Amino acid sequence: MINQKVSVHAIINPISGVGSKRAIPRMIEKICSRNDHALTISFTEYAGHASVLTQAALDAGADYIIAVGGDGTVNEIARAMLHSRAILGIVPKGSGNGLARELHIPMDSKKALEVILKGNVTTIDCCSANQRVFFCTCGVGFDAAVSQKFAAEKRRGSITYIKNTIEEYLSYRPQPYELLVDNQTIKEKAFLVACGNASQYGNNAFIAPHANIQDGMMDLTILSPFTPLDIAPLAIQLFTKQIDRNSKIKTLKAKQVRIIRQQDGVMHLDGEPVMADAVIDIHVIPAALKVFTPEVITFSKEVHNFFEEVTRFFDKRLPYIFK
Repeated sequence: MINQKVSVHAIINPISGVGSKRAIPRMIEKICSRNDHALTISFTEYAGHASVLTQAALDAGADYIIAVGGDGTVNEIARAMLHSRAILGIVPKGSGNGLARELHIPMDSKKALEVILKGNVTTIDCCSANQRVFFCTCGVGFDAAVSQKFAAEKRRGSITYIKNTIEEYLSYRPQPYELLVDNQTIKEKAFLVACGNASQYGNNAFIAPHANIQDGMMDLTILSPFTPLDIAPLAIQLFTKQIDRNSKIKTLKAKQVRIIRQQDGVMHLDGEPVMADAVIDIHVIPAALKVFTPEVITFSKEVHNFFEEVTRFFDKRLPYIFK
């Protein structure tokens, strides 16, 4: 019996994030040639195109689908792959890279491709908010308003995101919400309500530090109104996986959540802003997607990766900041 070649489809968003992707097609070609894999490479041309290309790849019998881009691109590809036999590989090239960071996939493109080559597969949950799929977080309130502002920017990256966050904070007002969390009803005036299938938004900002992307549950985070004096502690705790210790934060685990607000408005799905009804129904879809991931990440390796990213950040930003 002749073994059939592994069919690999790479889908590249040429304009996502802040880094060049010019060398990536050749890197993928080398890996596939070395392993005698059949390769098809496609480039996205418009919003939603990645899902169309993914469905075409699945129809053609793809074994692996490699997403090269940011959270929006990864979301488009991954949601078209739900419950398929194909395995997702991620080469993170966005500004946040939430799912890649959650799964400990390296930010370096060559190392991310090596993860795919090693072949370790993890099956993860996803969630649905009013029938729209997300993999990391969705939210309403302040974070959704920031995502809407950020999406309109021509220049991406951490500096732009911080600028938008500060500007939005100066004008944003908390909103009243009614939350149906499994069988519990909660009424809160909140700055934001976030549902985490994963622990972070992206950029290692951990809004739901105890969320587990494989446990069939989501972690609900409610941020109460706060003063300017609370900003520094909240920011530090957000990036050190300790935000749930803040007195302004309430957290709950749930399989289903209904968010009821006063009117229709923006919500974000994995950082992408979309308009949504006043009532938003969210539920977990367990064991929905197979993804290539590193086998084991030790704590020391996590610390090493963190400092490597901090160094890379300042190497790139310092000339810009001080010029």
